[in-house]
Amino acid sequence: MQIHTTPLAGSALIDLKLLTDDRGFFARSFCEQEFADAGLDPTITQCNMSYNHVAGTLRGFHYQLDPNAEVKVIRCIRGAIYDVIVDLRPDSPTYLQHFGAELSQDNRRAMYVPRNFAHAYLTLTDEAETMYQVSTPYTPGAERGLRHDDPGLGVEWPVPVVKISDKDASWPLLSENADFAGASAPAGTGGR
Repeated sequence: MQIHTTPLAGSALIDLKLLTDDRGFFARSFCEQEFADAGLDPTITQCNMSYNHVAGTLRGFHYQLDPNAEVKVIRCIRGAIYDVIVDLRPDSPTYLQHFGAELSQDNRRAMYVPRNFAHAYLTLTDEAETMYQVSTPYTPGAERGLRHDDPGLGVEWPVPVVKISDKDASWPLLSENADFAGASAPAGTGGR
């Protein structure tokens, strides 16, 4: 694996190191020791999959409150997605900034999402499928979210959102959310 830092401290993009021959390739997609050596939390307690029928499907922004905050490692295994994270750590110099990158079956890249970050993705292709490794079990009472179109975040999605759940469409704006009262988000760091 090749682990690359992003502009948001603690997060990373992970590329596979392919060992190829006439059969195809072999690659390690997760290694507890390599994660730990890179300062990433290697705890994995769940693996989840998500399938999406059409391009323009948005999932998120999701996060869980402490003590149930999650680390996630997201990989697109079919099609392509635009994956975005938002730093929710009030003491962080990148508080409320976002970073996005394309994850696809072709680039085989993964996004490492630290605890206390919100996460969302938008499908760029029909029949996009993702796999998540997660550090903490889903805890409904700890679940929260941010609006994908919140002007306070200023995320520029690369394609229009055509499908979104009622729950994800109705998360409160930062300006309406007591967890972020008085906060103002600086411009995102972009990426792709």
